[in-house]
Amino acid sequence: MKHRIGRVEGKILRELSKILQKKIRDPRLSDVTLTAVECTNDFSYATVYYSLLTEEGNKEKEVAEGLEKAKGLMRHLLGQELTVYKVPELIFKRDTSVQYGSKIDKLIAQLKKQENDR
Repeated sequence: MKHRIGRVEGKILRELSKILQKKIRDPRLSDVTLTAVECTNDFSYATVYYSLLTEEGNKEKEVAEGLEKAKGLMRHLLGQELTVYKVPELIFKRDTSVQYGSKIDKLIAQLKKQENDR
């Protein structure tokens, strides 16, 4: 069963990425990248993780509102592509791993600079 969940999650991620690029015309969502999908065992909910290319604080709120508004259309279009009995309810969450990774990179660069200054 776990293997099937993984396949469906991958399919949902691919299809939602296509839908976001080609069908959704909201300018608030132009800098959004979908990074991962996690489904419940019965496929009733799918948590979709996204990241932003910009670090602006007000942009994060706008993107969350845009995704919430486009959720119904995205679910409808996803239902046309999936072959599951019930199309999962979409839940969008910000993926902070990219942000965390860039923070770690900055800290490592600072340490290297301090070491070279010695």
